[in-house]
Amino acid sequence: MKSLNLARNMLIASHIAAMGFGLYGLVILPRSPEFLATMPPQGVAIMTFGMAHGGALYIVLGALAVAIYGCQLLGLRKLLLFLVPAFCLSLASELLGTSTGFPFGAYAYTELLGPKVMGLVPFVIPLSWFYMGLVCYLLARGVFGEARGVLGTVGPLLLGAWFLTAWDLVLDPAMAVADPKFWIWQQQGPFFGMPLQNFAGWFGTGLLFMSVARWAWRSNPPAPATGRLTVPMVIYVANITFSSVLSIGAGLFIPVLIGLVLGLLPVLWAWWCSAAQTTAPRLSQVAE
Repeated sequence: MKSLNLARNMLIASHIAAMGFGLYGLVILPRSPEFLATMPPQGVAIMTFGMAHGGALYIVLGALAVAIYGCQLLGLRKLLLFLVPAFCLSLASELLGTSTGFPFGAYAYTELLGPKVMGLVPFVIPLSWFYMGLVCYLLARGVFGEARGVLGTVGPLLLGAWFLTAWDLVLDPAMAVADPKFWIWQQQGPFFGMPLQNFAGWFGTGLLFMSVARWAWRSNPPAPATGRLTVPMVIYVANITFSSVLSIGAGLFIPVLIGLVLGLLPVLWAWWCSAAQTTAPRLSQVAE
């Protein structure tokens, strides 16, 4: 168990470090290009590698960290029953979107995220749906505690899909409007050039694979204890912060404000709700 905790924490640290490295290369370095000229050849090689592969690397590290965490919290079987539909259904949705424009709108990925499935969707994209999807679902599950029936089942699915969509409200402008672009919109819309159907597509895709996983589980997972929700909270905050800094670097402040109000603050509230729900039983036990 200790070795798994160590591996998980090292992967989380590497995931965050990779995002920090990416922010340096995407936001800071372009404003001081003369610094690159003063770097030794080894430093230039590292920067070149980071710019070429950093976008894919931080996603892989995040997926590995969340996979270990999910295995510890849910067990291997339930982890796989979430991972498989998350990967397959999000990939199918992305392939459909890049080839037909449904459900997100018309768009195409650039080469910055690495090799593509069928020449359309980078392999790492379904991994990002998986790890952020599981993080969002577990945070939402913490809000509802031990609630049963329709509320305990449907509530976390809807709230989890909402958390996932709120992340994209910051992610898409950062990745598609700021330079360099990780994907390009071929269909114009009112949200910084993006169609509003993109967010309906995000909500629908997230809700679909979360619902399939919940159906495959046959029961609600136990509500995570407070400490257990720290990992998904850290992952969510780190990823929305990464996207926010990219947006700020491009002069896009409104998406950051929207992400703060609709994503970051509700997630911190979800984490706090879990803390309150797990502390109350302990206090009652002490009183007895």
